[in-house]
Amino acid sequence: MGSAPRAVIDLTALRHNLERVRTLAPNSRILAVVKANAYGHGLFRIVTALGTAVDGLAVARVGEGVSLRQAGISSSIVVLEGCTDQQELNLAATNRLEMVVHNLEQIKLLQQQKLNYPVVCWLKMDTGMHRLGLPLNSALATYQELESCNSVLGKPRLMTHFANADDLADPTTKNQWQLFQTITSELDAETSCANSGAILGWPETHADWVRPGIMLYGVSPFMNGRPEDYGLQPVMSLQSQLIAINHYKKGDAIGYSGTWVCPEDMAVGVVSIGYGDGYPRHAVSGTPVLLNGQRVPLVGRVSMDMISLDLRTCPEARVGDPVTLWGADLPVEEIAEAANTIPYQLLCGVTARVDFIEEQ
Repeated sequence: MGSAPRAVIDLTALRHNLERVRTLAPNSRILAVVKANAYGHGLFRIVTALGTAVDGLAVARVGEGVSLRQAGISSSIVVLEGCTDQQELNLAATNRLEMVVHNLEQIKLLQQQKLNYPVVCWLKMDTGMHRLGLPLNSALATYQELESCNSVLGKPRLMTHFANADDLADPTTKNQWQLFQTITSELDAETSCANSGAILGWPETHADWVRPGIMLYGVSPFMNGRPEDYGLQPVMSLQSQLIAINHYKKGDAIGYSGTWVCPEDMAVGVVSIGYGDGYPRHAVSGTPVLLNGQRVPLVGRVSMDMISLDLRTCPEARVGDPVTLWGADLPVEEIAEAANTIPYQLLCGVTARVDFIEEQ
C-alpha cells in the first residue's frame, strides 16, 4: 500500500445512517442526496451501496445524472439545479431525469420543447433561502402552467429548501415551513422540504419526501454538533502514516515560514498527507490527529504533501505507524473547526490521488 494516504469508506456505517433516516421519518420517502461525487465519498460506490433502499437520488447537475444512467443506475434521479437550455433538457428527457424547476425561463423552455419523453418536474418555491426558487405569490399560476404542459409527466411536486436548519435555536425554519404550508394547502401535490438538519431537528417538516445529504455520510448538520449526538456513524476515515521522525533543538522552526518553533529539544514526525490530498491548508498548529490511536497535535504549516506532528507525548512512535486525520474516533467536524471551514468542504475536497478503500 505504501505511504499514499487512503480514504476508507465504511459502507456499513452508510447503511446505518440510512436506517436512522428511516427511523426518524418513517412516513416519508427518501431522496438520497449524492451530488458532488456523493460528498467526496465516490458517487457510484455510494449509489450502489444504497441500492433500492432509497426511493430516489438527487444530484446537482444534468451531467451527474447522465453519468449514473450510463453506469446502469435505474433509480429515480432528480436534478436539483434543473436545465438551463434546450440541449440539457433533451439530454435529461432522454435519460429519464427528473427536473427541479426554479425560474420562469425553465418553464418557458418546457413549454417550447416537444419532448419524446416528458419529464417529471419538481416546482421549487423560495420561502426564504433566496438562492433558487420562484416567489410564493406565483405558486398557483406556475404550478398550473407546469401541470398543463405537454413536456411534463404527471403532476408536478412541490419543494423548498431551508436556509437555517443547522441552527435549532433559529426560528427561520419554522417560518419557512409555515410559508410553504400556505402553498401546499391550495395544491394537491407531493411535497419535499427537509434536509438533514430538518430531518433530525424539525420533524413536522418531513412531508412526503425527505432529502438527507450530510447525515447519510455520518456528519452532524448542526453547528458544533457531533455524529454520536444524533446516532450517526462517520463513513469516511482519512488515513496515512509516519514517513519520518526527526529530532530538533529548542528554537528550531518547523515548516514553511517557520510559523512554529520548538519549545524544547524534541522529536517531530512527518506524515504523508497535505493540501494536495485534501487536508485543509489552514488547519492551525494544535489541530489533532490520531497517531496509533493517540491524539497528537499538528505543528507548523500544512504543505502540499506533508504535515508535521509534535511527538513529545509519543516517544514510542516509529516510521510506518498509522495516522488518522479524521474518522470515527476523530470527527471531521473538529478538523473543520480548526481550519475555519465546514465538514462538507473537507469531505468534498479529498483529491483523486488519495486511494479509496471500501469496507463492507
